[in-house]
Amino acid sequence: MQDDLFAAQPTPAERAAALRAQLQHHAHRYYVLDDPQIPDAEYDRLFRELQALEAEHPELLTPDSPTQRVLGKVLDGLTPVRHAVPMLSIDTETDTSPEGARNFDIRVRNALKLADDAPPIEYAAELKFDGLAMNLRYEHGVLVQAATRGDGETGEDVTQNVRTIGQIPLRLHGVDAEVLEVRGEVYMRRDDFEALNERQRQRGDKTFINPRNTAAGAIRQLDPALVAQRPLSFFAYGLGEVQGWALPPTHGALLDAFAAMGLPVCADRAVVLGADGLVAFHAAIGAKRDSLPFDIDGVVYKVNALALQQQLGFKTREPRWAVAHKYPAQEQLTTVLAIDVQVGRTGKLTPVAKLAPVFVGGVTVTNATLHNELEARRKDVRVGDTVIVRRAGDVIPEVVGVLPDKRPEGAAEFTMPACCPVCGSAAVREEGEADHRCTGGLFCSAQRKQALLHFAQRRALDIEGLGDKLVDQLVDGGVVKTLPDLYRLGLNALATLERMADKSALNMLAALEASKQTTLPRFLFGLGIRHVGEATAKALARHFGALDAVMDASLEQLTEVADVGPVVAQSIHTFFQQPHNREVVEQLRACGLTWPEGAPAPREALPLAGKTFVITGTLPTLGRDEAKALLEAAGAKVAGSVSKKTDYLVAGAEAGSKLAKAQELGVAVLDEAGMRALLPTTTP
Repeated sequence: MQDDLFAAQPTPAERAAALRAQLQHHAHRYYVLDDPQIPDAEYDRLFRELQALEAEHPELLTPDSPTQRVLGKVLDGLTPVRHAVPMLSIDTETDTSPEGARNFDIRVRNALKLADDAPPIEYAAELKFDGLAMNLRYEHGVLVQAATRGDGETGEDVTQNVRTIGQIPLRLHGVDAEVLEVRGEVYMRRDDFEALNERQRQRGDKTFINPRNTAAGAIRQLDPALVAQRPLSFFAYGLGEVQGWALPPTHGALLDAFAAMGLPVCADRAVVLGADGLVAFHAAIGAKRDSLPFDIDGVVYKVNALALQQQLGFKTREPRWAVAHKYPAQEQLTTVLAIDVQVGRTGKLTPVAKLAPVFVGGVTVTNATLHNELEARRKDVRVGDTVIVRRAGDVIPEVVGVLPDKRPEGAAEFTMPACCPVCGSAAVREEGEADHRCTGGLFCSAQRKQALLHFAQRRALDIEGLGDKLVDQLVDGGVVKTLPDLYRLGLNALATLERMADKSALNMLAALEASKQTTLPRFLFGLGIRHVGEATAKALARHFGALDAVMDASLEQLTEVADVGPVVAQSIHTFFQQPHNREVVEQLRACGLTWPEGAPAPREALPLAGKTFVITGTLPTLGRDEAKALLEAAGAKVAGSVSKKTDYLVAGAEAGSKLAKAQELGVAVLDEAGMRALLPTTTP
C-alpha cells in the first residue's frame, strides 16, 4: 500500500502519449461508432490537459495529436500531388433494372472464360457514395497527406482540411506499414446539410445546392478553420500505394481490416454469390435508399477475390472487375405552376412552389419548398419557370435552381403577402431574420396545437395531463378552437374522446380548474409571444406590475424593461396590437384566470438589475430553479452558458466545464453563500 502511495508519477512524455491514446479512442467511439463512452465535458477536459502539456513541452507535439485537427495557416493555393498509384474511375451500368447486374456478371464470367456450369463468382457489393474521392497516405501509421482524385494522375493536397474531419484517424490502430494509402469518399450527411443550409438561411447567406457539391467545395477551401465549420464525413473503400503491409485475400476482408484500423467503413455492404446475389443487393439498397442518412446514386459491385481482380485487369482506365450500378436520379426538371404560402405550427410562413408532377427520388413530386422570401428571391423562382427540383431521402423536395433562358415573358418576382393567408393577421419579418411570421399566434388556426401545448406546459399554466395526444384529439375534433375553449370544456365533451374514461375526464377538468390560479409571469409566458421566454415574462411582470399595463405599453415603455431590446419590444407591441389576441386574453380572464397584481417595482428595489448570472453544479441547499428564482426576483438575468457577458458564475459541487470557461474568461465565481450575499436582505 505504501508503495502505491509513492508510485512514480508519469513523465510529461508518458502522460501526453496516454492522453493521445485516450482521445483517439474516444474520438473513434464518437465519430465512427456513434457510441460515446464519456461525456463531452470529460473529453474536453482531457483535450485541454493535452493542449497544456504540448504548450509547456513543444517537443511532445506529434503530427497525430488530436490537438492538430483544426490548426494550419490559410493557404495561397492548393499544391498538386501526383498519385503513386492512379485513382482510376469505374465503369457505370446505366440500366437501372436487374439486367444491369446480370450484364456485369456475364462480362466477368466471359473475361475469366468460365463454363456455363462453373460455380457462381463471389462479389463484394457496397454503396456508391455521392461525394468526393480522397486518397489518405499513412506512413508508419500516421496520416501525412490527403489528396483529391483530380484527373486520376494528379490531385490536390488538402491535408490541412482533411485533418478537421473527426472520422478520419490521424493514426491508424495497429498499423506500422512504411506506406499505406487508403482511398475513400468525403461526403456530407443529409441532416448535416439541412442544418448547414438552415444556418445559412437564418443569417441571410447563400444556401448550397446539394450535399455533394457542398462537400467538394468545403474540402478545397484554403482556410482549414472554415472547413471545420462544414460537417464533413468519410467512408473508406479501397487502397492506393502499399509498402510493408500484407494484403488480405479479398475485398471484403480489406474493408474489415480498415474497420479494425479505426477507419470508418459503411455497414451497408455484403459479400454475395453470382448475378442473383447482385440483383438482390441492388433491390435491397434501393428499398432503403430514401432512409439512408446520406446520398448515394447507385451501388458498386467488385469481384471479391483480389487474385481474380489481378487476373481480370483493366480496360483503358477502368477495372474489368468492378462496376457502378445506378439508381434513378434525385434531381429533375419541371415547371412552377404557382407559388403558395403555407403557415407552420410556430407561425412561420413558407413559400411553396406548386409543380407540374415530376418523378424524382423515387416518388412523384408536386410541391417543393422555397423556404422564405429571401431564398425565393435569391434563386429568383417565378411562376412559369423551368426549375431543377431535388429530393433525397426524407428531405422535403426543394427547388435548387432555375433555367432563366426558359422563363416566360412577364413572369413576376415573388413577394411575401403582408397578411397571414390563414387568419389575416399581420405577417412580419423582424430585422436580422430570414423568415416572415404570422402575428396571430392565439388566433391563427394553423398554430392552434402549438399554442395550446405551449400554454399548458409546466413552466406556463401547468395543466397536468394536457399533452400532444389529447391536444390532437381536441383540435382535430373541432372541440377546442381557441385557448378559452379549454376552460369551457364539460365532462361529456371530454368523456366522449378516445381513451378518455370518466375518471380521466374529471382529472382533466380538475387540472384546468387548478391552472386558473397562476402568476402574471406564467400567464405572459404561456401566451407564446415571440421572443418572450420565462426571464422576459418575469421582467415584464416586475416592471409593469399588471397585465393591462403590459398590454397598453408603448414601444418606448417596453424598451425600458431590463433585457428588453427593440426586437423583443416590437414583438410584444405587435402581439397586443392584434385585436383578436387581446380578445383571447379578455376571454381567458372572463373564464376565471387570475393572478396577483401590484404596483411596478421601483428600480432601486432590484439590486441585480442588468447583471447576468450562470448557475452550474450542485448547490448545498438550493435547487437550480430555486436559485434562479431568487436571482431573477432581484432583477438578474440567468443564462445557460458562460460568455464574456457573464457577470457571475454560481458554482456548486461538480461544476464541470462552465467553471473552467469562467476562469478562462475571468468571470467572478461565487458559491451559494456568495450569491446569497448579493441578494436583498428580505430575500429568504
